[in-house]
Amino acid sequence: MKILSVFGTRPEAVKMAPLVRLLAQTAGIDSRVCVTAQHRQMLDQVLGLFEIKPDYDLDLMRVDQSLAQLSASIFTHLDPVFADFKPDWVLAQGDTTTVAITSLLAYYHRIKFGHVEAGLRTHDKWQPFPEEINRRIAGVTADLHFAPTDWSRQNLLGEGVNESMIKVTGNTVIDALHYVSRQPEPVEIQELTNLIGIKKDARRLILVTAHRRENFGSAMENICQALREIAKRGDVELVYPVHLNPNVQEPVNRILKNFEHITLLPPLDYLPLVHLMKHAALILTDSGGIQEEAPAFGIPTLVLREVTERPEGVQAGTLKLVGTETRRIVEETNLLLDDASAYGKMSNASNPYGDGHAAEKIVAILRKEL
Repeated sequence: MKILSVFGTRPEAVKMAPLVRLLAQTAGIDSRVCVTAQHRQMLDQVLGLFEIKPDYDLDLMRVDQSLAQLSASIFTHLDPVFADFKPDWVLAQGDTTTVAITSLLAYYHRIKFGHVEAGLRTHDKWQPFPEEINRRIAGVTADLHFAPTDWSRQNLLGEGVNESMIKVTGNTVIDALHYVSRQPEPVEIQELTNLIGIKKDARRLILVTAHRRENFGSAMENICQALREIAKRGDVELVYPVHLNPNVQEPVNRILKNFEHITLLPPLDYLPLVHLMKHAALILTDSGGIQEEAPAFGIPTLVLREVTERPEGVQAGTLKLVGTETRRIVEETNLLLDDASAYGKMSNASNPYGDGHAAEKIVAILRKEL
């Protein structure tokens, strides 16, 4: 069996890495990797961390390119890869532009497509944008849907997908998280936590990540104002690795730079981010991946979005949707910091996203196809 794995961003690389590594070790499978490099630098550090060398590197990242330009580039540059390798299966993960175009191109070539992390839905095509439509496109073209949870499976069944095509495997991000969290803690994280007093128990660490497209503008400003109010407590240190997008950089630096008890960092590689997360008492995020990773560490997480395609964590009690209104973010944060019972209820909630063996389950399913 010839399998081509295609991905282009850091989150995709993290979630595909356990699968790619296992496929390479599996007898009877000729596994190759193609990266679109939709995100160049952030992708490369994950490839290095997991020791993955792509067979095809399309190198498509361009400054300020539109979604239409990126989509066109993926079509025209990925098509020759399909023609050269002639895979039996193409695998892609999640909901990026890379995934949507890869799934369509597999369909055009009549190649079977396996969608990793299938079935996530908000049922609002504008939130998140453009991810909700990307994953729906992948869902229409997929021949196998590797759903991370039963909730995702139910979404697919509700859309008319044949039950035999849906396999609940858990989420490969937990596999990746286990691998990375066992690596030695980077010196930069040791120095940072010592500097801001976390290891000395002087203050509690709040990790912040906020960068989603639908939060650009007033929502991002509201989030920044909330962080200022929280920092005034004096008993916490907010650490915010700031995304490079100008729509994030401008308001964050204007409102938060040089504000006491707020540390702004450049984007972190995945290894230091995971180890920083392990030190956190609380996480404020609009990221999808962290919503899945935080439960593995028992860290209460407030989701800075109006809707989430990962309601399993909300239902389990480890996540809480708080939106982007300043006052509510501050109130919900203070509640968890001041109420040990409320904090304990969230920190002790079970992780609904799997046991760290998702890649093994996916490979076993593909071997049955072989």
